[in-house]
Amino acid sequence: MATSATPTRDDFAALLDQTLGHADGFEGRVVKGTVTAIENDLVVIDVGLKSEGRVPLREFAPAPGQKAELSVGDEVEVYVDRVENMHGEAMLSRDRARREAAWDKLEGEFAKTARVEGVIFGRVKGGFTVDLNGAVAFLPGSQVDIRPVRDVTPLMDIPQPFQILKMDRRRGNIVVSRRAVLEETRAEQRTGLIQSLAEGQVIDGVVKNITDYGAFVDLGGIDGLLHVTDMSYKRVNHPSEVINIGDTVKVQIIRINRETQRISLGMKQLESDPWEGAAAKYPVGGKFSGRVTNITEYGAFVELEAGIEGLVHVSEMSWTKKNVHPGKIVSTSQEVDVVILEVDEDKRRISLGLKQAQQNPWEAFADKHPIGSTVEGEVKNATEFGLFIGLDGDVDGMVHMSDIAWGVTGEEALAMHHKGETVQAVVLDVDAEKERISLGIKQLERGGVAGAGAATGGANTSGVNKGQTVTVTVLSVGDAGLDVQIGDDGATGFIRRGDLGRDRDEQRAERFQVGQKFDAMVTGFDRSKKPTFSIKALQLAEEKQAVAQYGSSDSGASLGDILGEAFKARQENQ
Repeated sequence: MATSATPTRDDFAALLDQTLGHADGFEGRVVKGTVTAIENDLVVIDVGLKSEGRVPLREFAPAPGQKAELSVGDEVEVYVDRVENMHGEAMLSRDRARREAAWDKLEGEFAKTARVEGVIFGRVKGGFTVDLNGAVAFLPGSQVDIRPVRDVTPLMDIPQPFQILKMDRRRGNIVVSRRAVLEETRAEQRTGLIQSLAEGQVIDGVVKNITDYGAFVDLGGIDGLLHVTDMSYKRVNHPSEVINIGDTVKVQIIRINRETQRISLGMKQLESDPWEGAAAKYPVGGKFSGRVTNITEYGAFVELEAGIEGLVHVSEMSWTKKNVHPGKIVSTSQEVDVVILEVDEDKRRISLGLKQAQQNPWEAFADKHPIGSTVEGEVKNATEFGLFIGLDGDVDGMVHMSDIAWGVTGEEALAMHHKGETVQAVVLDVDAEKERISLGIKQLERGGVAGAGAATGGANTSGVNKGQTVTVTVLSVGDAGLDVQIGDDGATGFIRRGDLGRDRDEQRAERFQVGQKFDAMVTGFDRSKKPTFSIKALQLAEEKQAVAQYGSSDSGASLGDILGEAFKARQENQ
């Protein structure tokens, strides 16, 4: 009986190749195997190769730190690293199998941009490591949350969703983001929440952040902006003056932009508007007290009450201090008295006057120093037309060059005084409306200010009237005309060169001498209420009177005959 030959090793290899294919094809693949034994901390697995492989029992644990639930006969998936090592055993890995399976699944999820579940389990430079069911991914620190997170400990070892940002299987790199998931979830929540809100609705919120221009308030999943101008009717320099982070505040929804999902909030809208009835509460001309809240180049803001501020323009701050910065007149938080100049409820504006709450210094000067009184002051400035004298009440008076001295020209009179000199002068006129005070120095020497106060209608206190003919005495002779005085101690005045006669030859001032007397007509009063005289006006008036009395050219009489008769009659009357 013939016996069969004993199978050789090559026969077994051929049989294996016939059954499973070439053994080298197993390497780098995930295959199924059967647990044949559990020896201490190792699991013996048969994957159909020439020899079995051993895998650490811990690799079969569901999660790090947990116990593996495994029995003989269980079917498991493992990764074949090598078909045979130096000991003739297959090198298998359960972790590697799990990773390969995880990569396959993650690539599919990445292609669909779907979320994946993972666990943050460690820290690395620049971020954290995440276990994605076997595959390890990198979570950058900036992708942990929507806002920076100081302590990530509460987020670790907890299954949670992530979004895969980048994958490179060849290099074994996966980058994930938790922030992207939160932003997407928040956007969905915002969309749903914003649909439930309406303009005008009053809602409670929590202050999450404060900036220079306002605060962001969490309305339960969606933030709204509470602008600093909508926090209170009163002036708010910084939001932190009104609210703090973490405060629960009641706000009103002012505007909703559903396209950009931006919500504008207001707090002051829940308060009564102080501007209602402001015009009746603060009538024009009324005097009130307030507090300076802000100072600018163009004026100062004064708070009359909480929510109502008015502007004192720089031009309304002081009677006497012109072209100065408002900060040199008032200071912040100073209590001041102001007068209401204008109220515009629609524009929420009130114009205030600071100087109007004080007495007009020119009126005060006029009350204290009537016309004709003597004052003393320092020459503050000399101009080409006169001197400016500093007076009581921080006001200035002006001495025109024609009122500085007798018998000299204006230029010579100006040269007699210098800046800083203390002088005395007579008050000639005070115009409080135009803020002008006219003074005279020469009036102290002789003649005083007799007749300086001309009354309306052409009369003055000394009885000199417009149109009256008077005898005057020449006090000084100048290029512009004559300084004259009625009689020896009457009112002083001036005759312009053009009023010295009707003819050009008569209009020469040098034909007169100091002390000479002649008749002239009072033609009016200057701004200092001093009388002005004219010889020419007197001549024309006498001519007109002669024509009316003795005839006209139509009656055959010549003008010379008429004037001759008039002169003769005047001589007889004298």
